[in-house]
Amino acid sequence: MTDTSPIRVDIVSDVVCPWCVIGYRQLAHAAQETGIALELHWHPFELNPQMAEEGEDLREHITAKYGTTAEQSREARERLSDLGKGLGFTFDYSDDMRMWNTFRAHQMIDWAEEQGRAHDLEMALFEAFFTHHADLSDNDALADVAASIGLDRSAALAVLENGERAEQVRRKEQFWTSQGISGVPAMIFERQHLVTGAQGEATYASILKQLAEMQAA
Repeated sequence: MTDTSPIRVDIVSDVVCPWCVIGYRQLAHAAQETGIALELHWHPFELNPQMAEEGEDLREHITAKYGTTAEQSREARERLSDLGKGLGFTFDYSDDMRMWNTFRAHQMIDWAEEQGRAHDLEMALFEAFFTHHADLSDNDALADVAASIGLDRSAALAVLENGERAEQVRRKEQFWTSQGISGVPAMIFERQHLVTGAQGEATYASILKQLAEMQAA
């Protein structure tokens, strides 16, 4: 265990982004292996800000957005599932999965942040979507996820229904896009070192060691 202060990591992420949960899990494993503590701060990003209320079929959405074939999509899902399994996370892809607009999910995370539970809620939302196929645009489904980690369900539902967090979340999203963030995950280490994409445990371990050494110097 090092004697350094925790390394601050700001993570710009969306809860329907598979590489975001993989990247986080890789980072967490690297932190555990190196004995270097993390100070995590999650920030909102919408992969599909213009998506309609009813969402879209996931496979059709991926095909239209990225031009992938059905075979390429299947192979990508298998790769993600294997990566997730190795990191202790379950991707349960199915042909009837849908992609959702996540603006309301980010509003609930913003609310949970004031209670020191943003990280826990992020993890629960990743699992709700990828493992249990929850509709993350639905107020009741989101409130259920909040309740599952011990937050007040009725309070969560009220936040979603009155939209009190909407403007603040929009400002946060706009800040990160104004900083040049156009894809996620985007991790900013110690407020100055930007690393995009899921880079693997070895890379994250190397970054954390270098930053810890800089702190100790």
